[in-house]
Amino acid sequence: MAEVGDFPRIVRDVIEHYASFKPSAGQIEVEVVIDEPSGHYELLHSGWANGYRIHGPVIHIDIKNGKIWIQHDGTEYGVANNLVEAGVPKDKIVLAFKPPEVRKYTDYAVA
Repeated sequence: MAEVGDFPRIVRDVIEHYASFKPSAGQIEVEVVIDEPSGHYELLHSGWANGYRIHGPVIHIDIKNGKIWIQHDGTEYGVANNLVEAGVPKDKIVLAFKPPEVRKYTDYAVA
């Protein structure tokens, strides 16, 4: 099992894994934004595809109060699954993109 001190490395590894995949359509840049002292980790896409502006998060994760808060997950597989596979206990992962009243029905932390 991973310890809280391992969380920054694990989250960074997950973000960098997804950053290695470049979108196949359009002129899209993949940007990794990490503010480790503040516990903020993001993967963004920005650019143009089929005449439309693309800009937004693919993944947004915060580490706070000893837990990993998944603020946004735009992946097909689910970064929570990646985190669990890396040894993070489910009770240390908050699916922050779900309403607080729904979180108690998941296998993950409520807050």
